Amino acid sequence: MATEVKKSADGKRVSLVLGAGGARGLAHIGAIEVLEERGYRFAGIAGSSMGALIGGIHAAGRLREYRDWVCALERSNVLRLLDFSFGFPGLIRGERIIAAMRDLVGDHRIEDLSIPFTAVATDIQAQREVWINHGPLFDAIRASIAIPMIFTPHKIDGLELVDGGLLAPVPIAATRQVRSDLVIAVDVNGPPQHKPKASDKGNGRESKGADVSADVEAEEAEEAKSGEGYRARIAAFIESITAGFGDQRKHSPEEEKARPGLIDLMVRSLDTMEAQISRMQLALDPPELLIRMPRDRCAIYEFWRASELIELGRESTSAALDAYEAGTLSR
Repeated sequence: MATEVKKSADGKRVSLVLGAGGARGLAHIGAIEVLEERGYRFAGIAGSSMGALIGGIHAAGRLREYRDWVCALERSNVLRLLDFSFGFPGLIRGERIIAAMRDLVGDHRIEDLSIPFTAVATDIQAQREVWINHGPLFDAIRASIAIPMIFTPHKIDGLELVDGGLLAPVPIAATRQVRSDLVIAVDVNGPPQHKPKASDKGNGRESKGADVSADVEAEEAEEAKSGEGYRARIAAFIESITAGFGDQRKHSPEEEKARPGLIDLMVRSLDTMEAQISRMQLALDPPELLIRMPRDRCAIYEFWRASELIELGRESTSAALDAYEAGTLSR
């Protein structure tokens, strides 16, 4: 049953849709900040994948704490949050990440949040969207961020759930259960800008997705000195799958640099799929206001670029609101 929300006199009670996109979803923080600064109030929030994480944390009233935490992350911090799994249907179990979020945000039930919230996941058996709007917040978030082959699936009520971005990268339909003045959707899988990536924080190098292997090498060397062979073997495994995929011939340095590793190939495939589905969803069910950000600004795992991505969210949202409000005033 739809949640009745009285329309506001100023037309600024909105249903907010936050899309999937991995680290690019950190731009949602900037979008939320600008919307609140402009006087918009959230009648409800729906999110897929990273959009569910940001939306859920905001509905719990802890977005500022999360912002401070994620902006302080370096590459080595991100790597230490990954609990690699063997013998499970996914590269990362995700328990360490969720534990860090619980420590930061606290335990909440969705039905007790100050803003109605829906996390969107995918039922991999029934091949359908699942809207999670009750129960433990971080169960819902964990299911929504379970990117296949990267994170292990998460079970809720007997359902095996994976990333909501598979079927609903911009889950507009999930907001139709809340009545508001308008629907605002934030899509971080927009058309590419082909701009060079900004230098990484503090090291002056350009950011490249494949550079994760450099951090793995450093961590492996450090742990080898201390005799921690288990983690060193994991690091070697990650290095092997990011260094190249399927072709054992010798290549020139230029060819080696151009060849995607397994993780990079998976990431590019997910980006392609989500961008295409987003375009179809937005054409079939357009929001009143769409805020779009280019998908080529970072790879989905570059969480150490939080400050840059939040600023991108602020800039894109300000520009979209300027255009929308100017058009509203002129009518």
